[in-house]
Amino acid sequence: MKKYIITIDAGTTNTRTFLWDDMKNLIASSREEIGVRNTAIDGNNKRLKSAVKSCLEDILKQAKATYNEVKCIIASGMITSNVGLIEIPHVVAPAGVQELASAIQSVMLEDICPLPIWFIPGVKNSAGNISINNFEVMDIMRGEEVETLGMLKSINYDESLIIVLPGSHSKFIFIDKEGRISGCLTTIAGEILDVITNHTIIADAVGHEHVNLEDYNEEFVLLGYKTAQKVGLSRACFSARILNQFTQYSKREIANYILGVTLQSDLLAIKNSSVAKITPETKIVVAGKEPLQSAFLLLFEKDQYFSNIEIFENSSNIPLSALGAYLVAEKSNIF
Repeated sequence: MKKYIITIDAGTTNTRTFLWDDMKNLIASSREEIGVRNTAIDGNNKRLKSAVKSCLEDILKQAKATYNEVKCIIASGMITSNVGLIEIPHVVAPAGVQELASAIQSVMLEDICPLPIWFIPGVKNSAGNISINNFEVMDIMRGEEVETLGMLKSINYDESLIIVLPGSHSKFIFIDKEGRISGCLTTIAGEILDVITNHTIIADAVGHEHVNLEDYNEEFVLLGYKTAQKVGLSRACFSARILNQFTQYSKREIANYILGVTLQSDLLAIKNSSVAKITPETKIVVAGKEPLQSAFLLLFEKDQYFSNIEIFENSSNIPLSALGAYLVAEKSNIF
Protein backbone atom coordinates (compact mmCIF):
# COMPACT_ATOMS: atom_id res chain seq x y z
CA MET A 1 0.00 0.00 0.00
CA LYS A 2 1.35 3.40 -1.00
CA LYS A 3 1.17 5.72 2.00
CA TYR A 4 4.23 7.97 2.01
CA ILE A 5 5.26 11.24 0.35
CA ILE A 6 8.90 12.34 0.20
CA THR A 7 10.10 15.93 -0.15
CA ILE A 8 13.67 16.89 -1.02
CA ASP A 9 15.21 20.26 -0.20
CA ALA A 10 18.68 20.77 -1.70
CA GLY A 11 20.42 24.09 -1.37
CA THR A 12 23.89 25.51 -1.75
CA THR A 13 25.51 23.56 1.08
CA ASN A 14 22.99 21.00 2.38
CA THR A 15 20.63 18.32 1.14
CA ARG A 16 17.64 17.28 3.25
CA THR A 17 14.90 14.71 2.74
CA PHE A 18 11.60 14.32 4.61
CA LEU A 19 9.20 11.39 4.78
CA TRP A 20 5.52 12.20 5.31
CA ASP A 21 2.40 10.12 5.66
CA ASP A 22 -0.74 11.07 3.74
CA MET A 23 -2.15 12.81 6.84
CA LYS A 24 0.67 15.41 6.59
CA ASN A 25 2.56 13.97 9.56
CA LEU A 26 6.36 14.13 9.36
CA ILE A 27 7.71 10.62 9.93
CA ALA A 28 11.47 10.87 9.30
CA SER A 29 14.16 13.19 8.01
CA SER A 30 17.77 12.99 6.87
CA ARG A 31 20.50 15.50 6.04
CA GLU A 32 23.92 15.59 4.39
CA GLU A 33 26.31 18.52 4.11
CA ILE A 34 26.47 18.30 0.34
CA GLY A 35 24.80 20.83 -1.96
CA VAL A 36 25.04 22.47 -5.34
CA ARG A 37 28.20 24.26 -4.20
CA ASN A 38 29.95 20.90 -4.55
CA THR A 39 28.68 20.59 -8.12
CA ALA A 40 30.10 24.00 -8.96
CA ILE A 41 33.47 23.08 -7.41
CA ASP A 42 33.69 19.54 -8.83
CA GLY A 43 32.35 20.32 -12.29
CA ASN A 44 29.83 17.46 -11.99
CA ASN A 45 26.89 16.50 -9.77
CA LYS A 46 28.06 13.05 -8.69
CA ARG A 47 28.35 13.99 -5.02
CA LEU A 48 24.95 15.69 -5.07
CA LYS A 49 23.37 12.61 -6.60
CA SER A 50 25.04 10.42 -4.00
CA ALA A 51 23.79 12.67 -1.18
CA VAL A 52 20.19 12.61 -2.44
CA LYS A 53 20.32 8.82 -2.88
CA SER A 54 21.77 8.35 0.62
CA CYS A 55 19.22 10.65 2.29
CA LEU A 56 16.31 8.95 0.53
CA GLU A 57 17.49 5.50 1.60
CA ASP A 58 18.07 6.72 5.16
CA ILE A 59 14.52 8.00 5.74
CA LEU A 60 13.04 4.80 4.32
CA LYS A 61 15.29 2.79 6.63
CA GLN A 62 14.20 4.88 9.63
CA ALA A 63 10.53 4.16 8.83
CA LYS A 64 11.19 0.51 7.91
CA ALA A 65 9.59 1.30 4.56
CA THR A 66 10.37 0.64 0.89
CA TYR A 67 9.92 2.58 -2.34
CA ASN A 68 6.87 0.39 -3.04
CA GLU A 69 5.09 2.32 -0.27
CA VAL A 70 5.98 5.78 -1.62
CA LYS A 71 3.32 7.71 -3.53
CA CYS A 72 5.62 10.42 -4.88
CA ILE A 73 8.91 12.27 -4.45
CA ILE A 74 8.99 16.04 -4.95
CA ALA A 75 12.09 18.28 -4.86
CA SER A 76 12.73 21.99 -4.54
CA GLY A 77 15.58 24.45 -4.13
CA MET A 78 18.85 24.86 -6.00
CA ILE A 79 18.52 21.22 -7.02
CA THR A 80 16.44 22.59 -9.94
CA SER A 81 19.26 24.88 -11.17
CA ASN A 82 22.01 24.31 -13.72
CA VAL A 83 24.28 23.05 -10.90
CA GLY A 84 21.58 20.81 -9.42
CA LEU A 85 20.12 17.54 -10.72
CA ILE A 86 18.00 18.98 -13.51
CA GLU A 87 17.47 22.58 -14.60
CA ILE A 88 13.83 23.64 -14.52
CA PRO A 89 12.91 27.10 -15.89
CA HIS A 90 11.64 29.65 -13.37
CA VAL A 91 7.92 30.39 -13.22
CA VAL A 92 7.15 34.06 -13.82
CA ALA A 93 5.54 35.93 -10.93
CA PRO A 94 2.86 36.23 -9.73
CA ALA A 95 3.03 32.63 -8.61
CA GLY A 96 1.33 30.80 -5.76
CA VAL A 97 0.69 27.16 -4.91
CA GLN A 98 -1.47 26.63 -8.00
CA GLU A 99 1.01 28.16 -10.45
CA LEU A 100 3.91 26.16 -9.02
CA ALA A 101 1.88 22.96 -8.94
CA SER A 102 1.02 23.42 -12.63
CA ALA A 103 4.70 23.83 -13.54
CA ILE A 104 6.30 20.86 -11.77
CA GLN A 105 8.24 18.46 -13.99
CA SER A 106 8.85 14.75 -13.54
CA VAL A 107 12.28 13.23 -14.27
CA MET A 108 13.43 9.64 -13.93
CA LEU A 109 16.90 9.39 -12.36
CA GLU A 110 17.50 5.67 -11.98
CA ASP A 111 20.96 6.11 -10.45
CA ILE A 112 19.26 7.85 -7.50
CA CYS A 113 15.99 5.97 -6.95
CA PRO A 114 13.49 3.75 -8.80
CA LEU A 115 10.72 6.37 -8.77
CA PRO A 116 10.40 9.58 -10.80
CA ILE A 117 11.26 12.79 -8.96
CA TRP A 118 8.96 15.79 -9.42
CA PHE A 119 10.82 19.09 -9.47
CA ILE A 120 9.29 22.40 -8.32
CA PRO A 121 10.58 25.39 -10.31
CA GLY A 122 11.83 28.61 -8.77
CA VAL A 123 10.17 31.98 -9.35
CA LYS A 124 11.45 35.02 -11.22
CA ASN A 125 10.13 38.57 -11.37
CA SER A 126 8.07 39.69 -14.32
CA ALA A 127 10.35 42.15 -16.11
CA GLY A 128 10.24 41.26 -19.80
CA ASN A 129 13.46 41.53 -21.80
CA ILE A 130 16.30 42.71 -19.59
CA SER A 131 18.43 45.73 -20.52
CA ILE A 132 20.39 48.43 -18.70
CA ASN A 133 17.10 50.29 -18.39
CA ASN A 134 15.27 47.69 -16.29
CA PHE A 135 17.75 45.07 -15.00
CA GLU A 136 17.22 46.09 -11.37
CA VAL A 137 13.57 45.05 -11.65
CA MET A 138 14.58 41.41 -12.25
CA ASP A 139 15.23 38.97 -9.41
CA ILE A 140 15.10 35.21 -8.93
CA MET A 141 14.66 32.56 -6.25
CA ARG A 142 14.96 28.80 -5.95
CA GLY A 143 13.85 27.28 -2.66
CA GLU A 144 12.54 30.41 -0.97
CA GLU A 145 9.26 30.05 -2.86
CA VAL A 146 8.31 26.84 -1.01
CA GLU A 147 9.57 28.24 2.29
CA THR A 148 7.31 31.23 1.72
CA LEU A 149 4.31 29.04 0.95
CA GLY A 150 4.94 27.16 4.18
CA MET A 151 5.05 30.45 6.11
CA LEU A 152 1.84 31.78 4.58
CA LYS A 153 -0.10 28.96 6.23
CA SER A 154 0.61 30.68 9.58
CA ILE A 155 0.29 34.36 8.63
CA ASN A 156 -2.95 36.33 8.84
CA TYR A 157 -3.26 38.87 6.04
CA ASP A 158 -5.88 40.43 3.81
CA GLU A 159 -3.61 42.80 1.87
CA SER A 160 -0.20 42.55 0.25
CA LEU A 161 2.84 42.08 2.47
CA ILE A 162 6.61 41.59 2.46
CA ILE A 163 8.29 38.54 3.99
CA VAL A 164 11.86 39.10 5.15
CA LEU A 165 14.20 36.08 4.99
CA PRO A 166 17.67 37.01 6.31
CA GLY A 167 20.70 34.88 5.50
CA SER A 168 23.81 34.83 3.34
CA HIS A 169 21.50 36.45 0.82
CA SER A 170 18.70 38.58 2.26
CA LYS A 171 15.45 37.80 0.45
CA PHE A 172 12.52 40.20 0.56
CA ILE A 173 9.50 38.43 -0.91
CA PHE A 174 6.47 40.42 -1.99
CA ILE A 175 3.09 38.72 -1.55
CA ASP A 176 -0.11 39.93 -3.19
CA LYS A 177 -3.51 39.81 -1.48
CA GLU A 178 -4.27 36.50 -3.22
CA GLY A 179 -1.33 34.89 -1.43
CA ARG A 180 0.88 34.69 -4.52
CA ILE A 181 4.53 35.67 -4.78
CA SER A 182 4.43 38.88 -6.84
CA GLY A 183 8.20 39.36 -6.85
CA CYS A 184 11.34 39.33 -4.76
CA LEU A 185 14.37 41.44 -3.98
CA THR A 186 17.74 39.91 -3.08
CA THR A 187 20.85 41.40 -1.49
CA ILE A 188 24.17 39.84 -0.50
CA ALA A 189 24.18 41.49 2.93
CA GLY A 190 25.12 38.26 4.70
CA GLU A 191 28.07 37.67 2.40
CA ILE A 192 29.23 41.27 2.78
CA LEU A 193 28.99 40.94 6.57
CA ASP A 194 31.10 37.78 6.44
CA VAL A 195 33.76 39.43 4.28
CA ILE A 196 33.96 42.48 6.57
CA THR A 197 34.13 40.25 9.65
CA ASN A 198 36.83 37.90 8.37
CA HIS A 199 38.66 39.37 5.39
CA THR A 200 39.16 43.13 5.90
CA ILE A 201 41.13 45.39 8.23
CA ILE A 202 37.94 45.53 10.34
CA ALA A 203 38.27 41.82 11.20
CA ASP A 204 40.50 42.58 14.20
CA ALA A 205 38.06 45.21 15.51
CA VAL A 206 35.27 42.62 15.68
CA GLY A 207 37.44 39.71 16.78
CA HIS A 208 36.76 37.76 13.58
CA GLU A 209 33.36 36.83 15.03
CA HIS A 210 29.76 37.46 14.04
CA VAL A 211 27.19 38.62 16.55
CA ASN A 212 25.37 35.84 18.38
CA LEU A 213 22.15 36.03 20.37
CA GLU A 214 23.95 36.19 23.71
CA ASP A 215 25.89 39.36 22.85
CA TYR A 216 23.29 41.03 20.62
CA ASN A 217 23.23 44.77 21.44
CA GLU A 218 20.43 46.98 20.08
CA GLU A 219 22.24 50.22 20.90
CA PHE A 220 25.24 49.40 18.71
CA VAL A 221 23.19 47.85 15.89
CA LEU A 222 21.24 51.09 15.73
CA LEU A 223 24.44 53.16 15.90
CA GLY A 224 25.83 51.29 12.90
CA TYR A 225 22.59 51.71 11.00
CA LYS A 226 22.43 55.47 11.59
CA THR A 227 26.11 55.94 10.74
CA ALA A 228 25.70 54.12 7.42
CA GLN A 229 22.61 56.21 6.70
CA LYS A 230 24.71 59.34 7.10
CA VAL A 231 28.06 58.46 5.47
CA GLY A 232 27.50 55.22 3.53
CA LEU A 233 28.74 51.65 3.92
CA SER A 234 32.46 52.11 3.25
CA ARG A 235 33.08 55.03 5.62
CA ALA A 236 30.83 53.54 8.31
CA CYS A 237 32.80 50.29 8.15
CA PHE A 238 36.15 52.00 8.58
CA SER A 239 34.76 53.88 11.54
CA ALA A 240 34.61 50.51 13.34
CA ARG A 241 38.41 50.64 13.40
CA ILE A 242 38.22 54.09 14.98
CA LEU A 243 35.92 52.73 17.70
CA ASN A 244 38.40 49.91 18.31
CA GLN A 245 41.50 52.13 18.39
CA PHE A 246 40.24 55.16 20.29
CA THR A 247 37.43 54.01 22.60
CA GLN A 248 36.91 51.37 25.27
CA TYR A 249 34.02 49.67 23.48
CA SER A 250 34.36 45.90 23.22
CA LYS A 251 34.81 43.89 20.03
CA ARG A 252 31.37 42.40 20.63
CA GLU A 253 29.83 45.89 20.71
CA ILE A 254 31.70 46.84 17.54
CA ALA A 255 30.52 43.63 15.85
CA ASN A 256 26.95 44.73 16.58
CA TYR A 257 27.79 48.12 15.08
CA ILE A 258 29.01 46.42 11.87
CA LEU A 259 25.82 44.35 11.73
CA GLY A 260 23.77 47.56 11.74
CA VAL A 261 26.04 49.13 9.11
CA THR A 262 25.58 46.16 6.80
CA LEU A 263 21.79 45.90 7.13
CA GLN A 264 21.20 49.60 6.47
CA SER A 265 21.48 49.15 2.71
CA ASP A 266 18.86 46.39 2.79
CA LEU A 267 16.20 48.76 4.11
CA LEU A 268 17.31 51.36 1.58
CA ALA A 269 16.83 48.77 -1.18
CA ILE A 270 13.30 47.90 -0.06
CA LYS A 271 12.22 51.53 -0.06
CA ASN A 272 13.85 52.49 -3.37
CA SER A 273 13.91 49.36 -5.53
CA SER A 274 11.89 49.24 -8.73
CA VAL A 275 10.77 45.68 -7.92
CA ALA A 276 7.65 46.79 -6.06
CA LYS A 277 5.96 49.90 -4.82
CA ILE A 278 5.51 49.92 -1.06
CA THR A 279 3.94 52.34 1.38
CA PRO A 280 4.49 52.92 5.10
CA GLU A 281 1.38 50.77 5.71
CA THR A 282 2.75 47.75 3.83
CA LYS A 283 2.86 44.82 6.24
CA ILE A 284 6.38 43.53 6.98
CA VAL A 285 6.83 40.02 8.40
CA VAL A 286 10.36 39.32 9.63
CA ALA A 287 11.46 35.67 9.73
CA GLY A 288 14.88 34.04 9.98
CA LYS A 289 17.28 33.01 12.71
CA GLU A 290 18.51 35.09 15.62
CA PRO A 291 20.06 37.57 15.98
CA LEU A 292 19.32 38.64 12.39
CA GLN A 293 15.58 38.46 12.99
CA SER A 294 15.81 40.78 16.01
CA ALA A 295 18.17 43.15 14.19
CA PHE A 296 15.86 43.49 11.19
CA LEU A 297 12.84 43.96 13.46
CA LEU A 298 14.65 46.70 15.37
CA LEU A 299 15.71 48.57 12.23
CA PHE A 300 12.28 48.39 10.61
CA GLU A 301 10.74 49.76 13.82
CA LYS A 302 13.30 52.57 14.21
CA ASP A 303 13.41 53.57 10.54
CA GLN A 304 10.23 55.68 10.95
CA TYR A 305 9.02 54.81 7.46
CA PHE A 306 7.42 51.45 8.20
CA SER A 307 4.45 51.26 10.54
CA ASN A 308 3.15 47.68 10.22
CA ILE A 309 5.82 45.22 11.34
CA GLU A 310 5.56 41.82 12.98
CA ILE A 311 7.83 38.91 13.73
CA PHE A 312 7.25 35.41 12.35
CA GLU A 313 7.34 32.57 14.85
CA ASN A 314 7.19 29.03 13.53
CA SER A 315 5.13 27.15 16.11
CA SER A 316 5.69 23.85 14.33
CA ASN A 317 8.80 21.67 14.26
CA ILE A 318 8.20 21.01 10.57
CA PRO A 319 10.70 22.83 8.30
CA LEU A 320 8.84 25.45 6.27
CA SER A 321 10.45 24.51 2.96
CA ALA A 322 9.39 20.90 3.41
CA LEU A 323 5.83 21.97 4.26
CA GLY A 324 5.68 24.26 1.21
CA ALA A 325 6.87 21.46 -1.08
CA TYR A 326 4.22 19.15 0.40
CA LEU A 327 1.53 21.77 -0.29
CA VAL A 328 2.63 22.04 -3.93
CA ALA A 329 2.59 18.26 -4.30
CA GLU A 330 -0.87 18.14 -2.73
CA LYS A 331 -2.21 20.80 -5.10
CA SER A 332 -0.69 19.09 -8.15
CA ASN A 333 -2.70 15.90 -7.55
CA ILE A 334 0.35 13.66 -8.02
CA PHE A 335 -0.74 11.66 -4.98
